[in-house]
Amino acid sequence: MPVRKAIVSAAIGLHARPAAVFVRAVTETGLPVTIRKDGIAAVDARSLLEVMTADFDCGCEVELGVTESALPAGRSLIDAEDALTGLARLIESQQAAELL
Repeated sequence: MPVRKAIVSAAIGLHARPAAVFVRAVTETGLPVTIRKDGIAAVDARSLLEVMTADFDCGCEVELGVTESALPAGRSLIDAEDALTGLARLIESQQAAELL
């Protein structure tokens, strides 16, 4: 299972607008991405409600993942790794945090 870790940089964490921007980016990948942090189970990163209620605060470390068995037909682990890298950069990007 491809996994990437990232530190949430948005001042309000992944709540409201930052969560919406993140979920939109996840949805655009077309992959079943999950997000989790220590102490909570992984949630579907394509679900705005699940991301917002998981309490991903500024400064917390999150883990993004894609289960190999859940990959859509025609998509590879390389696709998943590339998507997770981009999503991790989005979460950590100071520029994205300021825009959010």
